[in-house]
Amino acid sequence: MKANQGRQGLVAAAAATIVLGLTGSDMHAQDWPVHSMERPRPPVVRPGPAGGPVSPPSDAIVLFDGTSLAEWEKQGGGPAGWALRDGYVQVVGGTGSIATERAFGDIQLHLEWATPSPATGDGQGRGNSGVFLMSTYEIQILDSYGNDTYADGQAAAMYGQHPPMANACRAPGEWQTFDLVFRRPRFADDGSLVQPARLTLLHNGVLVHDHVAFTGATVHGRPATYQRHADRLPLVLQDHGDPVRFRNIWVRELPETTRDSTLIFRR
Repeated sequence: MKANQGRQGLVAAAAATIVLGLTGSDMHAQDWPVHSMERPRPPVVRPGPAGGPVSPPSDAIVLFDGTSLAEWEKQGGGPAGWALRDGYVQVVGGTGSIATERAFGDIQLHLEWATPSPATGDGQGRGNSGVFLMSTYEIQILDSYGNDTYADGQAAAMYGQHPPMANACRAPGEWQTFDLVFRRPRFADDGSLVQPARLTLLHNGVLVHDHVAFTGATVHGRPATYQRHADRLPLVLQDHGDPVRFRNIWVRELPETTRDSTLIFRR
């Protein structure tokens, strides 16, 4: 076999392995019924202690600095009805979810959140909220500290699809961080899906999703599917009725890319 043929064969085999590995990982969400209580829970990993707010980098768009909701509105229109406190904003149940006035596609996002203390309720009724990327793909916010619920609905889950690799929740009332990279889905001109949306997420510094594909738009209690939508949409923070707190929210817009599961070798 010639050297270049051998190299091409190696690249093809490696690429196939990567693609198959990613496909298997992405299909794992289909191994269990949505919200199955039989699905194994992620292992508990205790993160380091909470620190102060993480300062944004110089090229970040600051969406909430603790002083103003100028970047936000009620989802669907109108003023944001949440309560500004001492450096944070708190959900006011029944006022509605809030959305950014700006729209985003591929992003790096940082946000900090805390569930109520003392904790009340259990399961999905304990410190429940969420962040919806592109108003469509939810990352669950929940008090999962000693609180059992279905695996695909605990804190940091890609809701209804993928549980996190670890339960890295801090105790109620402690500040927690989400640091994520999100790649929006790509659609063909006819509306068919070309590439799924993908997420890499660190919860309190612990990697819990590693370039994992959403199986579709977030829905409750049934399998997700994709429908074509705009390339840029607002971020949404959910009003689920619980007085969850948020602070220090910033985003970096990322260069558009069509990279998905292709492995590239350079000589």
